[in-house]
Amino acid sequence: MSLLSIQNMDVSIGQYSVLHGVTFDVPEGGVFVLLGRNGAGKTTTLRAIMGLWQPSPGSVSFRGEQIAGMHTSDIAKKGIAFVPENMGIFGGLTVAENMVLATANGKFDQTRLKRVYELFPALEQFWDKQAWSLSGGQKQMLAVARAIIEPRDLILIDEPTKGLAPSIIAAMGEAFREISAQTTILLVEQNFAFAKSLGRDMAVIDDGRVVHTGTMADFVADTELQNRLLSLSMEAG
Repeated sequence: MSLLSIQNMDVSIGQYSVLHGVTFDVPEGGVFVLLGRNGAGKTTTLRAIMGLWQPSPGSVSFRGEQIAGMHTSDIAKKGIAFVPENMGIFGGLTVAENMVLATANGKFDQTRLKRVYELFPALEQFWDKQAWSLSGGQKQMLAVARAIIEPRDLILIDEPTKGLAPSIIAAMGEAFREISAQTTILLVEQNFAFAKSLGRDMAVIDDGRVVHTGTMADFVADTELQNRLLSLSMEAG
């Protein structure tokens, strides 16, 4: 059984139909990458999984349980976290306060907090600093740290490397590898060098429809398919 199964999911926002019969399965473990051109529907897909947009019709099941139609907070309680493109952190609060808000009862599990420090040492260094004062990379680290401070089965992450320096991207990649050994990641990413270094399985969305699913290794090996589906060569990097 797939960890997450999406079947025939349509999403309309106002008068606009954005997703059309989106279907793919995310197996448990590792990183599943969702690829596509800008505006293809990738972010909408993540938001629909998280209940921020309601699919109609369509099915979204998590560990065999239907979650489409649930409130976002109830979906989160099932063990799913969402790191949006805008990171969703509170600039006027300290790093510590941001982290406390992500806990279930306002208290840290010290083992998990230690793991956060190991993955993102800068957060321990800036623990008492207001989040607005962090660099872009540090803010992204904080956003991901908030997603893993409680046990999760699945983390949805939208464009985590956007605007980051290469050294920060490399550090983020190492952190994602460690996280994905215990927690499945569904990743939306435009940086293909980053995506292909992490992804085990993948899907391509075009104009609100899934047009390809398969392994990342097979997709990387087929430059003709890359060009046909994404209109660019992804050999670089």
